[in-house]
Amino acid sequence: MSPRRRDRDPGPTQAAALAEALRVRILSGDIALGAPLREEGLATRHHASRHTVRTALQTLAAERLVTIAPYRGARVAHLDDDAVGALQELRGALEAEAVRQVTARHGTPWPDAVTRPVRDAIARLALAEASGDWLATTRAHAEVHRVIVEAAASPRISQAHRQLESEILLLLTHVRPDYPAGSLAHEHTAYLDEVQRSGGEAVRAHLANSADLIRAARAASS
Repeated sequence: MSPRRRDRDPGPTQAAALAEALRVRILSGDIALGAPLREEGLATRHHASRHTVRTALQTLAAERLVTIAPYRGARVAHLDDDAVGALQELRGALEAEAVRQVTARHGTPWPDAVTRPVRDAIARLALAEASGDWLATTRAHAEVHRVIVEAAASPRISQAHRQLESEILLLLTHVRPDYPAGSLAHEHTAYLDEVQRSGGEAVRAHLANSADLIRAARAASS
């Protein structure tokens, strides 16, 4: 029998599990923005091969949670103010098109079959806000936007939008804009009504306001 290779190609489950473990640590704030992610240390900590670690880091780099540079290795991503603006603009383009498609298919106002899942997501956002758990609140907030996008039933738009979600969660993990308790659920209830009336204009105004609050919070914390 041939000797067992210690550093064989990682199976998809092994690499995906490690990527998820690192994703949770990054998005919970356990690993700081800009912190190095050294392959050797991660391999030891997670009892994985270097090849498995490398594959997991490449997965997170595709989500833009991690940056990988030649001769410098991998680091947790850090978005500057320009990157925040660009990210919100791209989200706006995707969400505005999703809203346009929903309205084109269903008219206005949207039927209950479309709005009910959004209102359920807003209810979960209200519960997260009431708990005072900021991490849960950021995830519930992202879910509201995701459910609106998925109402368009466009796999390409949904996929592209989900790929941006990790960056937003990373940003909000470390920056808490000035949202009074309970205000996010109230704001998104109004937002659901507004996108049905104003479409993409409401989407862009909502995300531009969010970007301004994020920048202000970053400036205050620094």
